[in-house]
Amino acid sequence: MKLKETIMITIAALAFLLITGIAKSEEKSITPQEFVETVASVPGKVSNHVKSEWQDIKEYQAKSWAETKTRWPWNVLLKGKDDTQN
Repeated sequence: MKLKETIMITIAALAFLLITGIAKSEEKSITPQEFVETVASVPGKVSNHVKSEWQDIKEYQAKSWAETKTRWPWNVLLKGKDDTQN
């Protein structure tokens, strides 16, 4: 029984290695022109990313400030009660 189990495990491992060994990636060479185009596009991509993040930050700060204006300490100072403790 031990020999049969060992043979089956060996066959299964061999089959697994053969199946996974078939998948190979495509090897694509990068031309100098493609490299230059990619490098040249980096500043534009960085600029767009920074503008997008800046817009997100401004929206978040506006929302956060609007929420803060409705909470303590403004209610305590102006209305005389603390709504966050209810």
